[in-house]
Amino acid sequence: DVQLVESGGGLVQPGGSLRLSCTASGYSQWAYSTACVVWFRQAPGKEREEVAGSGPFGSPSYAASVEGRFAISRDDAKRTLTLDMNSLRSEDTAIYYCAVDRGNCQQRRATQNFDHWGQGTQVTVSS
Repeated sequence: DVQLVESGGGLVQPGGSLRLSCTASGYSQWAYSTACVVWFRQAPGKEREEVAGSGPFGSPSYAASVEGRFAISRDDAKRTLTLDMNSLRSEDTAIYYCAVDRGNCQQRRATQNFDHWGQGTQVTVSS
């Protein structure tokens, strides 16, 4: 069975940085390297939104609200997805989820219909 395990959330002051990681088990290296991998977040009272994502062969893309501050990267050999978050703001406070799917990346991102999700990790930006 595929499992995604997230780590790295926590409390940070505005302007600070955090790194989130999402490690997949149950994927071969080849399968993971061809998968669509995305970070989502959901703040209290708000809908879930995509933060950053990467298809198997394309360049990463970001939500406008995090462009220039967040960076997504993937290590296919380790089946690990990372989100580096810098210059954090109070509005970045949310539960962050990773998602992985081997289907059509454009479609999956449009529908948020992913086969596999992490358990979520809380990020709180507050002084």
